[in-house]
Amino acid sequence: MTETGTETPAGAGAPGTAAATVAGAGGSLAGRSASLWNDAWRDLRRRWLFWGSAAMLLLVALMAAVPGVFTGVEKNQGCDPNLSKIHPSGGHPFGMDLSGCDYYAQVVHGARPTLLIGVAVTLFAMLISVVFGLLGGYYGGVLDVVIARLTDVFFGLPFVLGATVILVAFPGHGIGAMTMVLVLLGWTTMIRIMRAQVLAVKDADYVQAARLLGASDLRIMVRHILPNAIAPVIVVAMLNVGNVISGEATLDFLGVGLQYPQVSWGLQLNVAQSFFVDHPHLLIFPAVFLSATVLSFLMLGDAVRDALDPKLR
Repeated sequence: MTETGTETPAGAGAPGTAAATVAGAGGSLAGRSASLWNDAWRDLRRRWLFWGSAAMLLLVALMAAVPGVFTGVEKNQGCDPNLSKIHPSGGHPFGMDLSGCDYYAQVVHGARPTLLIGVAVTLFAMLISVVFGLLGGYYGGVLDVVIARLTDVFFGLPFVLGATVILVAFPGHGIGAMTMVLVLLGWTTMIRIMRAQVLAVKDADYVQAARLLGASDLRIMVRHILPNAIAPVIVVAMLNVGNVISGEATLDFLGVGLQYPQVSWGLQLNVAQSFFVDHPHLLIFPAVFLSATVLSFLMLGDAVRDALDPKLR
């Protein structure tokens, strides 16, 4: 008598094979997404460089957003010229500035314009770069040529020197004017990277499939090209915040940036340069906070770049 049975399908009873197939297809395994960003986050969580720079930037952000948490003294408040240039003491840990203001309070309040300008300039420059880099790279032709030549013109303008000339020509500037001038000169690198990324992915198979299925150009750019091209731009944007903060402090130091009664670390360095030998605390404290902030943005950008690059894992 011949015994008949049901044939087991290939792969059944082999959950490990099925799981490997799902993971290899870019799906999720055990509830964990296999996307680039989730992989990058899991890598970042293991890096002390990321947590150290993030902690420093969180401190500076809190100083800028809620200075009252760190000091009960408002900027330029309670100043006594008779107490000017007093060295650090128990009641005044950072000493007093030239106007007799508590220097610790002045340094805390100096974080807001410095960080605000750095972040605002980077966000606006990134928006310009993403929009026009996406359009130029996707459509090409005359539009791409015009955007590329315009980028070359602005790329040839030195960042600090160009901002100095503009600010000197239009005095009476504040945070808004500083932001607009630095945005005008700070978008060229990111737009080149964005355009190059769009050119690299616009002919990919998934983009061609979406086009054949009738997806509009806008949907293809937003849903398929942008998510796969934005990562290098985000990394450069993080690095750019530190560069913008350095540029803003340089302009303040040169006397063409923010003006009194504004308070910023660059202005404090400008005032302190002539008194460093006798009163080094006037230069040291804002310089330490400025350097730590710029360095934290640079280290954060490096950590994110390494996490997003599969070859470095």
